[in-house]
Amino acid sequence: MKAAWYESNGEAKDVLVVGEMATPEVGPGEVRVKISVSGLNPSDVKSRRARPLIAPRIVPNSDAGGVIDAVGAGVSTDRIGQRVWTWNGQFGRPLGTSAQYIVLPEDQAVVLPAGTDFDAAACMGIPGLTAFEAVRRCGDIKGKTILVIAAAASVGHYAAQMAVLKGARVIGTVSSETKAAHARAVGVSETINYKTEDVAQRVKELTGGRGVDAIIDMDFSTTAGLVKNGALAPHGTVACYGSNSADDTPIPFRVCLFNTLSFQFFLVYDLTPDERSFALKGLSALLAAGVLVHAIGARYPLSEIVQAHAAVELGKVMGNIVIDL
Repeated sequence: MKAAWYESNGEAKDVLVVGEMATPEVGPGEVRVKISVSGLNPSDVKSRRARPLIAPRIVPNSDAGGVIDAVGAGVSTDRIGQRVWTWNGQFGRPLGTSAQYIVLPEDQAVVLPAGTDFDAAACMGIPGLTAFEAVRRCGDIKGKTILVIAAAASVGHYAAQMAVLKGARVIGTVSSETKAAHARAVGVSETINYKTEDVAQRVKELTGGRGVDAIIDMDFSTTAGLVKNGALAPHGTVACYGSNSADDTPIPFRVCLFNTLSFQFFLVYDLTPDERSFALKGLSALLAAGVLVHAIGARYPLSEIVQAHAAVELGKVMGNIVIDL
Protein backbone atom coordinates (compact mmCIF):
# COMPACT_ATOMS: atom_id res chain seq x y z
CA MET A 1 0.00 0.00 0.00
CA LYS A 2 1.00 3.62 -0.43
CA ALA A 3 1.84 5.35 2.83
CA ALA A 4 3.75 8.24 4.34
CA TRP A 5 6.03 7.75 7.33
CA TYR A 6 8.97 9.05 9.33
CA GLU A 7 11.72 7.22 11.19
CA SER A 8 13.08 10.11 13.23
CA ASN A 9 11.84 13.44 14.58
CA GLY A 10 12.52 16.57 12.58
CA GLU A 11 11.27 18.99 9.97
CA ALA A 12 8.71 17.60 7.53
CA LYS A 13 10.93 18.05 4.49
CA ASP A 14 13.75 16.19 6.23
CA VAL A 15 11.96 13.17 7.70
CA LEU A 16 8.68 12.47 5.87
CA VAL A 17 8.84 9.73 3.22
CA VAL A 18 6.15 8.56 0.81
CA GLY A 19 6.45 5.05 -0.55
CA GLU A 20 5.19 1.46 -0.48
CA MET A 21 4.84 -0.67 2.63
CA ALA A 22 3.07 -3.90 3.51
CA THR A 23 -0.72 -3.74 3.78
CA PRO A 24 -1.67 -4.58 7.38
CA GLU A 25 -3.66 -7.72 8.15
CA VAL A 26 -6.55 -7.87 10.63
CA GLY A 27 -6.36 -9.71 13.93
CA PRO A 28 -9.10 -10.81 16.33
CA GLY A 29 -11.56 -8.04 17.15
CA GLU A 30 -10.15 -5.75 14.46
CA VAL A 31 -11.30 -4.20 11.21
CA ARG A 32 -9.30 -2.92 8.27
CA VAL A 33 -10.34 0.38 6.75
CA LYS A 34 -9.54 1.33 3.18
CA ILE A 35 -8.92 5.04 3.65
CA SER A 36 -10.25 7.68 1.26
CA VAL A 37 -9.44 10.85 3.23
CA SER A 38 -7.05 11.36 6.16
CA GLY A 39 -7.36 14.30 8.57
CA LEU A 40 -4.21 16.18 9.55
CA ASN A 41 -4.20 17.96 12.91
CA PRO A 42 -1.69 20.12 14.82
CA SER A 43 -1.04 17.23 17.22
CA ASP A 44 0.17 15.11 14.28
CA VAL A 45 2.68 17.81 13.39
CA LYS A 46 3.85 18.15 17.00
CA SER A 47 4.34 14.39 17.23
CA ARG A 48 6.46 14.33 14.10
CA ARG A 49 8.59 17.21 15.30
CA ALA A 50 9.28 16.19 18.87
CA ARG A 51 7.37 13.25 20.37
CA PRO A 52 9.60 10.21 21.01
CA LEU A 53 8.97 7.44 18.50
CA ILE A 54 7.27 4.29 19.83
CA ALA A 55 8.42 2.19 16.87
CA PRO A 56 11.11 2.33 14.18
CA ARG A 57 8.58 3.70 11.67
CA ILE A 58 5.62 6.00 12.32
CA VAL A 59 2.74 6.53 9.89
CA PRO A 60 1.19 9.82 11.12
CA ASN A 61 -2.42 10.99 11.53
CA SER A 62 -5.27 9.58 13.62
CA ASP A 63 -8.39 10.67 11.75
CA ALA A 64 -9.85 9.29 8.53
CA GLY A 65 -12.89 8.40 6.52
CA GLY A 66 -13.08 5.20 4.53
CA VAL A 67 -14.69 1.79 4.05
CA ILE A 68 -14.16 -1.42 6.03
CA ASP A 69 -12.80 -4.04 3.65
CA ALA A 70 -11.82 -6.85 6.05
CA VAL A 71 -12.67 -8.02 9.57
CA GLY A 72 -10.94 -10.26 12.07
CA ALA A 73 -12.22 -13.11 14.18
CA GLY A 74 -15.08 -12.10 16.44
CA VAL A 75 -16.21 -9.21 14.24
CA SER A 76 -19.42 -9.54 12.23
CA THR A 77 -18.89 -9.81 8.50
CA ASP A 78 -21.81 -7.41 8.21
CA ARG A 79 -19.27 -4.67 8.90
CA ILE A 80 -17.54 -5.25 5.56
CA GLY A 81 -18.52 -2.42 3.23
CA GLN A 82 -19.50 0.00 6.01
CA ARG A 83 -18.51 3.64 5.55
CA VAL A 84 -16.76 4.73 8.75
CA TRP A 85 -14.69 7.38 10.51
CA THR A 86 -11.78 6.60 12.80
CA TRP A 87 -10.54 7.92 16.13
CA ASN A 88 -7.18 7.50 17.93
CA GLY A 89 -5.76 5.90 14.79
CA GLN A 90 -2.17 6.73 15.71
CA PHE A 91 -2.50 7.25 19.46
CA GLY A 92 -0.22 4.73 21.15
CA ARG A 93 0.20 2.95 17.82
CA PRO A 94 2.83 3.29 15.08
CA LEU A 95 0.57 3.03 12.05
CA GLY A 96 -1.86 5.91 11.52
CA THR A 97 -4.07 7.10 8.69
CA SER A 98 -1.54 8.58 6.24
CA ALA A 99 -1.83 5.31 4.34
CA GLN A 100 -4.25 3.51 2.08
CA TYR A 101 -5.22 1.10 4.88
CA ILE A 102 -5.34 1.03 8.66
CA VAL A 103 -6.20 -1.80 11.06
CA LEU A 104 -7.97 -0.88 14.30
CA PRO A 105 -10.10 -2.38 17.08
CA GLU A 106 -13.59 -2.41 15.63
CA ASP A 107 -14.97 0.20 18.03
CA GLN A 108 -12.48 2.72 16.63
CA ALA A 109 -14.24 2.59 13.27
CA VAL A 110 -17.56 4.39 13.73
CA VAL A 111 -20.36 4.01 11.17
CA LEU A 112 -20.73 7.14 9.06
CA PRO A 113 -24.35 8.23 8.58
CA ALA A 114 -25.73 8.24 5.05
CA GLY A 115 -25.28 11.62 3.42
CA THR A 116 -22.08 12.43 5.34
CA ASP A 117 -19.00 12.48 3.12
CA PHE A 118 -15.47 11.31 3.85
CA ASP A 119 -14.20 14.89 4.23
CA ALA A 120 -16.45 15.30 7.26
CA ALA A 121 -15.44 11.86 8.50
CA ALA A 122 -11.78 12.91 8.52
CA CYS A 123 -12.65 15.84 10.82
CA MET A 124 -14.43 13.90 13.57
CA GLY A 125 -11.75 12.00 15.48
CA ILE A 126 -9.88 14.97 16.95
CA PRO A 127 -11.70 18.22 16.04
CA GLY A 128 -15.23 16.82 16.37
CA LEU A 129 -14.71 14.80 19.54
CA THR A 130 -12.70 17.58 21.21
CA ALA A 131 -15.41 20.14 20.48
CA PHE A 132 -18.18 17.84 21.68
CA GLU A 133 -16.39 17.02 24.94
CA ALA A 134 -15.52 20.67 25.58
CA VAL A 135 -19.15 21.73 25.21
CA ARG A 136 -20.33 18.84 27.39
CA ARG A 137 -17.97 19.87 30.17
CA CYS A 138 -19.55 23.33 30.25
CA GLY A 139 -22.75 21.77 31.62
CA ASP A 140 -26.24 23.02 30.83
CA ILE A 141 -25.57 26.04 28.64
CA LYS A 142 -29.05 26.77 27.32
CA GLY A 143 -29.62 30.51 27.67
CA LYS A 144 -26.06 31.10 28.86
CA THR A 145 -23.15 32.96 27.28
CA ILE A 146 -20.07 31.03 26.18
CA LEU A 147 -16.71 32.37 25.02
CA VAL A 148 -15.05 30.13 22.42
CA ILE A 149 -11.34 30.81 22.03
CA ALA A 150 -10.29 30.64 18.34
CA ALA A 151 -13.85 30.28 17.08
CA ALA A 152 -12.70 30.04 13.45
CA ALA A 153 -10.18 27.24 14.10
CA SER A 154 -11.05 23.62 13.43
CA VAL A 155 -12.09 22.67 16.99
CA GLY A 156 -13.48 26.10 17.87
CA HIS A 157 -15.64 26.17 14.72
CA TYR A 158 -17.30 22.91 15.73
CA ALA A 159 -17.55 23.90 19.41
CA ALA A 160 -19.27 27.16 18.48
CA GLN A 161 -21.82 25.30 16.37
CA MET A 162 -22.52 22.73 19.07
CA ALA A 163 -22.94 25.41 21.72
CA VAL A 164 -25.36 27.34 19.53
CA LEU A 165 -27.33 24.14 18.90
CA LYS A 166 -27.65 23.75 22.68
CA GLY A 167 -29.16 27.22 22.96
CA ALA A 168 -26.14 29.23 24.08
CA ARG A 169 -25.13 32.71 23.05
CA VAL A 170 -21.60 32.34 21.70
CA ILE A 171 -18.87 34.98 21.66
CA GLY A 172 -15.76 33.98 19.74
CA THR A 173 -12.19 35.23 19.58
CA VAL A 174 -10.66 35.57 16.11
CA SER A 175 -7.61 37.15 14.50
CA SER A 176 -9.12 38.74 11.37
CA GLU A 177 -12.35 39.95 9.83
CA THR A 178 -12.32 36.97 7.47
CA LYS A 179 -12.23 34.62 10.45
CA ALA A 180 -14.90 36.68 12.18
CA ALA A 181 -17.22 36.21 9.20
CA HIS A 182 -16.43 32.47 9.21
CA ALA A 183 -17.45 32.22 12.86
CA ARG A 184 -20.56 34.38 12.54
CA ALA A 185 -21.75 32.21 9.65
CA VAL A 186 -22.33 29.31 12.07
CA GLY A 187 -24.16 31.35 14.71
CA VAL A 188 -21.47 33.13 16.73
CA SER A 189 -23.21 36.28 18.00
CA GLU A 190 -20.19 38.54 18.54
CA THR A 191 -16.52 38.25 17.74
CA ILE A 192 -13.47 39.79 19.42
CA ASN A 193 -10.23 40.29 17.53
CA TYR A 194 -7.64 39.24 20.10
CA LYS A 195 -4.87 40.93 18.14
CA THR A 196 -6.42 44.39 18.28
CA GLU A 197 -8.83 44.32 21.25
CA ASP A 198 -8.60 43.72 24.98
CA VAL A 199 -10.50 40.41 25.15
CA ALA A 200 -11.39 40.52 28.86
CA GLN A 201 -12.59 44.11 28.59
CA ARG A 202 -14.70 43.38 25.50
CA VAL A 203 -16.21 40.31 27.18
CA LYS A 204 -17.27 42.43 30.14
CA GLU A 205 -18.71 45.07 27.81
CA LEU A 206 -20.71 42.41 25.95
CA THR A 207 -22.02 40.83 29.16
CA GLY A 208 -22.90 43.90 31.19
CA GLY A 209 -19.78 43.53 33.32
CA ARG A 210 -20.67 40.01 34.48
CA GLY A 211 -18.41 37.87 32.28
CA VAL A 212 -19.30 34.70 30.39
CA ASP A 213 -20.68 31.55 31.98
CA ALA A 214 -18.05 29.31 30.38
CA ILE A 215 -14.91 29.50 28.29
CA ILE A 216 -14.00 26.82 25.77
CA ASP A 217 -10.25 27.13 25.70
CA MET A 218 -7.45 25.97 23.41
CA ASP A 219 -4.68 28.08 24.96
CA PHE A 220 -4.65 28.07 28.74
CA SER A 221 -1.45 30.12 28.82
CA THR A 222 -3.45 33.17 27.74
CA THR A 223 -6.92 32.24 29.01
CA ALA A 224 -5.69 32.16 32.61
CA GLY A 225 -5.11 35.89 32.20
CA LEU A 226 -8.66 36.40 30.96
CA VAL A 227 -9.96 34.68 34.09
CA LYS A 228 -7.77 36.88 36.27
CA ASN A 229 -9.14 39.97 34.53
CA GLY A 230 -12.79 39.10 35.06
CA ALA A 231 -13.85 37.51 31.78
CA LEU A 232 -15.46 34.53 33.57
CA ALA A 233 -18.62 35.05 35.61
CA PRO A 234 -19.04 33.74 39.17
CA HIS A 235 -19.62 29.95 39.21
CA GLY A 236 -18.29 29.80 35.65
CA THR A 237 -16.33 26.99 34.01
CA VAL A 238 -13.25 26.78 31.82
CA ALA A 239 -13.20 23.70 29.57
CA CYS A 240 -9.62 23.44 28.37
CA TYR A 241 -7.98 21.11 25.86
CA GLY A 242 -4.64 22.80 25.12
CA SER A 243 -2.04 25.47 25.74
CA ASN A 244 0.50 27.21 23.55
CA SER A 245 3.05 27.15 26.36
CA ALA A 246 4.52 24.01 27.87
CA ASP A 247 5.54 25.96 30.96
CA ASP A 248 3.43 26.01 34.12
CA THR A 249 0.72 28.66 33.92
CA PRO A 250 -0.26 30.39 37.20
CA ILE A 251 -3.93 30.12 38.10
CA PRO A 252 -5.36 33.22 39.82
CA PHE A 253 -6.32 31.47 43.05
CA ARG A 254 -8.13 34.25 44.88
CA VAL A 255 -10.25 35.09 41.82
CA CYS A 256 -11.12 31.41 41.41
CA LEU A 257 -11.86 30.87 45.09
CA PHE A 258 -14.04 33.91 45.69
CA ASN A 259 -15.97 33.37 42.44
CA THR A 260 -16.28 29.57 42.82
CA LEU A 261 -14.79 28.92 39.38
CA SER A 262 -14.25 25.47 37.89
CA PHE A 263 -11.60 24.17 35.52
CA GLN A 264 -12.18 21.14 33.32
CA PHE A 265 -8.99 19.94 31.66
CA PHE A 266 -9.13 16.97 29.29
CA LEU A 267 -7.18 15.14 26.62
CA VAL A 268 -9.38 13.91 23.77
CA TYR A 269 -7.18 10.83 23.31
CA ASP A 270 -7.80 9.80 26.90
CA LEU A 271 -11.54 10.01 27.48
CA THR A 272 -13.09 7.44 29.80
CA PRO A 273 -15.11 4.66 28.12
CA ASP A 274 -18.36 6.30 29.24
CA GLU A 275 -17.27 9.73 28.01
CA ARG A 276 -16.17 8.27 24.69
CA SER A 277 -19.40 6.31 24.22
CA PHE A 278 -21.52 9.38 24.97
CA ALA A 279 -19.50 11.54 22.58
CA LEU A 280 -19.61 8.98 19.76
CA LYS A 281 -23.38 8.69 20.05
CA GLY A 282 -23.76 12.46 20.21
CA LEU A 283 -21.55 13.11 17.19
CA SER A 284 -23.29 10.39 15.20
CA ALA A 285 -26.63 12.03 15.93
CA LEU A 286 -25.35 15.44 14.83
CA LEU A 287 -23.94 13.97 11.61
CA ALA A 288 -27.16 12.08 10.89
CA ALA A 289 -29.16 15.28 11.39
CA GLY A 290 -26.88 17.15 9.00
CA VAL A 291 -26.65 20.17 11.28
CA LEU A 292 -22.86 20.64 11.34
CA VAL A 293 -20.88 22.77 8.90
CA HIS A 294 -17.58 21.10 7.97
CA ALA A 295 -14.90 23.56 6.89
CA ILE A 296 -12.21 22.02 4.70
CA GLY A 297 -9.52 24.66 4.48
CA ALA A 298 -7.08 22.82 2.23
CA ARG A 299 -6.52 19.39 0.71
CA TYR A 300 -3.42 17.65 -0.55
CA PRO A 301 -2.63 14.34 -2.22
CA LEU A 302 -0.53 11.94 -0.16
CA SER A 303 2.44 12.77 -2.37
CA GLU A 304 2.34 16.33 -0.98
CA ILE A 305 2.17 15.47 2.71
CA VAL A 306 5.24 17.61 3.37
CA GLN A 307 3.38 20.65 2.03
CA ALA A 308 0.35 19.69 4.15
CA HIS A 309 2.46 19.61 7.32
CA ALA A 310 4.00 22.95 6.39
CA ALA A 311 0.51 24.43 5.98
CA VAL A 312 -0.42 23.35 9.50
CA GLU A 313 2.77 24.86 10.92
CA LEU A 314 2.22 28.18 9.15
CA GLY A 315 -1.26 28.38 10.67
CA LYS A 316 -2.76 30.32 7.79
CA VAL A 317 -5.33 27.76 6.65
CA MET A 318 -8.83 28.41 7.99
CA GLY A 319 -10.49 25.07 8.52
CA ASN A 320 -9.39 21.45 8.52
CA ILE A 321 -6.57 20.14 6.34
CA VAL A 322 -7.21 16.78 4.69
CA ILE A 323 -5.11 14.38 2.62
CA ASP A 324 -6.54 12.33 -0.22
CA LEU A 325 -5.37 8.72 -0.43
